[in-house]
Amino acid sequence: MTAPVIGVLALQGDVREHTAALAAAGAHARPIRRPTELETVDGLIIPGGESTTISKLTDLFELREPIDKRIADGMPVYGSCAGMIMLASEVLDGRADQRGFAGIEMTVRRNAFGRQVASFEAPVNLDGIDGGPLHALFIRAPWVEHVGRGVEVLGTVTEGPAAGRIVAVRQENLLATAFHPELTGDRRLHAYFADLVRAAI
Repeated sequence: MTAPVIGVLALQGDVREHTAALAAAGAHARPIRRPTELETVDGLIIPGGESTTISKLTDLFELREPIDKRIADGMPVYGSCAGMIMLASEVLDGRADQRGFAGIEMTVRRNAFGRQVASFEAPVNLDGIDGGPLHALFIRAPWVEHVGRGVEVLGTVTEGPAAGRIVAVRQENLLATAFHPELTGDRRLHAYFADLVRAAI
């Protein structure tokens, strides 16, 4: 089985954790900070962190246009937490100067679950991933308020006051979650994304 080469946008956020999770899922992982490095990968992860900071650094490192082009060309991309915000076509409660890649036709509410002190854990069932619910960790997380016709809802929160909120979606080769699978030790979502990348090679 071919091991895909997957980049992790290494501007801010959980870069090391995603890199380790990809390696455990059978992929070759590379940090990406320059356009020339982006050219060497089959897929990309946009990690959690702070979405406005990632937006600014994407421009500073001249990565916005190259990433936009690779997305338009069909490169698989997975965004977790802030990465979900970066992939959304519309962001509520964001800054006026904040720009993402608008790859997934969805409306996302930034920091929807509250401040960092309101972080929580909850089980999430994900369509297409066997083995029972994922133990999901939400840290200043967004949620999805609306999705377009081409977007598949993969998972919602199943318990607690946020029950029913959309927290995992897919549109063609683009995948996004509101939670941080790289921090829990469960590698099933990274393996799912690695398979998505492998199929697109």
